[in-house]
Amino acid sequence: MAKKTTKSDFISTGQIAVNRRASFDYAIEETFTAGLELKGTEVKSLRLGKVSLTDTYGSFENGELFIENLKIEEYSNKGYEKHDPNRKKKLLLTRHEIDKIIGAMSKKGYSLVAKRLFFDNRGRAKLEVGLGKGKKLYDKRESIKERDISRRMREY
Repeated sequence: MAKKTTKSDFISTGQIAVNRRASFDYAIEETFTAGLELKGTEVKSLRLGKVSLTDTYGSFENGELFIENLKIEEYSNKGYEKHDPNRKKKLLLTRHEIDKIIGAMSKKGYSLVAKRLFFDNRGRAKLEVGLGKGKKLYDKRESIKERDISRRMREY
C-alpha cells in the first residue's frame, strides 16, 4: 500500500531541485526562466520533490523547445492516471526567446541545460535553463582551482 501523503509534505513555493553539475560542465552565457507543460500527477510529484535534473538537455522540433531526461517519478496515489517519467516536456517561452535559443543551439557547441526547478509565488512550476558551451578539461580544472582558493580564503 502506498504511503499516505499529508498536506505538510507538499512544496507550495520555492526551490525543488538544482543541477549543480550544469555550471561545472558548461560555461553558461545566458539564462531563461520557462514554464513547463505538465500533467496533473507530474505536478503532484514535483510538490513532493521527487524529481531529478541530472543529464537534462534541451532540444527543438517544429519551432518549439523541449526538455529531455527530466525525470519526474510517478505519483504514488495516482489512481488510474499514469505518466512516463522520462517523457519530453514542452518549454513555455516567448517566441523571441525561442528564436534566440534555437539560433544559438544551431551554432556548434551551444546547448540548453536545466539549472534549477522551482515553484514561483503563484505556485506554478518554472524551470531555469541556461544556454552555454561545454567546458573543456582545462576549463574545469580552472573552476576547481578557483573554488579551492575561495574556500581557503573563507577559512582564514
